[in-house]
Amino acid sequence: MEPTNAETGAWAPGKVAGLLGVSPVTLRSWSARYGIGPSAAGAGRHRRYSDADVRRLQHMQRLVGRGMPVREAAAAAFGSSRAGPPEVSASRRVRELEDAAEELRSASVAGLLDETLETLGPAAAWTDVLAPVLRGLGDRWQRGDVCFASEWALTTEISLAFERFSRRFPAAVPGRPVLLACCPAERHSLPMEALRATLAEAGVPVAYAGQLVPAETVADLAARLDPVLVLLWSLAPPTADDLLAARVRDLGRPVGTAGPGWHHLGDRGFARVNDLASAVELAVEHAGA
Repeated sequence: MEPTNAETGAWAPGKVAGLLGVSPVTLRSWSARYGIGPSAAGAGRHRRYSDADVRRLQHMQRLVGRGMPVREAAAAAFGSSRAGPPEVSASRRVRELEDAAEELRSASVAGLLDETLETLGPAAAWTDVLAPVLRGLGDRWQRGDVCFASEWALTTEISLAFERFSRRFPAAVPGRPVLLACCPAERHSLPMEALRATLAEAGVPVAYAGQLVPAETVADLAARLDPVLVLLWSLAPPTADDLLAARVRDLGRPVGTAGPGWHHLGDRGFARVNDLASAVELAVEHAGA
């Protein structure tokens, strides 16, 4: 697990070197050659690395790992380069996330996720990178490879990254929202978090109820928020709550069912989606009605 710093914005050089996996001598040489030394004031005459410094150094390391010369990587990461970063394939992003999660390098996972969301946007990030990483973990479980810690590290950071991304957009977009909710027993919420971020980026008013929310609360939200659509997510048949869907419909709210958990119920008169693109299309259609 990567070390964390108790005092935000005051990383000692030794801690930064340990976090990056380089020697303090290398860190000092980067500072001397490329002007990327610590920028925060510390005790006495000592300087400390700020949180932003550390994130930029981690980004610089990723660029070097992708084949960019160190000088160019330093310039790109610290904002003095006119050249854009090298193209990174989705498969490479998948490998980098897998490796960082396997080694429980949470800060690296967070940085990779933020960069991926910024570069690709939440829809492509989910479809091309994040979902494949999660499927890979699922395949490992099927083979008997217990990888609980890696899965926990990755899913936790994905959720936090989606939250950071969604926060960049207005919290109260005018208009009736699309209400996104996991079925009450559903614990796997990441697909809905990806949808929330995608709709927020697109300027669609959205309210997200989260996971393990009681049916009574979801129904109350549906009644009070007057959403243009209530989309209920279920990954597997045991969590699909047909009674909740019918209850929301009886309130006069349009209902959509999302995810493979609903398939066994057949056609109950609800709009059904099973991928991010069709969920976005359904939400946009109702939001623009």
